[in-house]
Amino acid sequence: MNKTALSIITSGLIIGVGIIFLGGPISGSETASTEPGQNIEIRDGVQYVTIDAKGGYFPRVSSAQANLPTKLIVKTNGTYDCSAALVIRSVGYQKVLPQTGEEIIDIGTSEVGSSVRGTCSMGMYSFVVDFI
Repeated sequence: MNKTALSIITSGLIIGVGIIFLGGPISGSETASTEPGQNIEIRDGVQYVTIDAKGGYFPRVSSAQANLPTKLIVKTNGTYDCSAALVIRSVGYQKVLPQTGEEIIDIGTSEVGSSVRGTCSMGMYSFVVDFI
């Protein structure tokens, strides 16, 4: 095998491995939306939406109840990728999350049909909370 062919194969392997380590899709089940309410909890009149941040945001789509004060709980567990750099423009939130822990973000009270979108600082990963 010549040097050029070996270089191309090696580069392809590095890129492929990088996609896996950077949280690229591995299986279709990771991209599926959650059923309404599966990651939603209402306590003392406040709605909590829980999102996991590591290699992206999961679930990617959540359905929450409109017209309730809502807080987003973002959980990290050994998160070293760009999903730790969270941006939620609609509420003016931008922060690098701790590598492991929970961040509670007040996203206010939303009307029926509105959405709150979060993204990593690079725009590679995102999630949305739809209010129904």
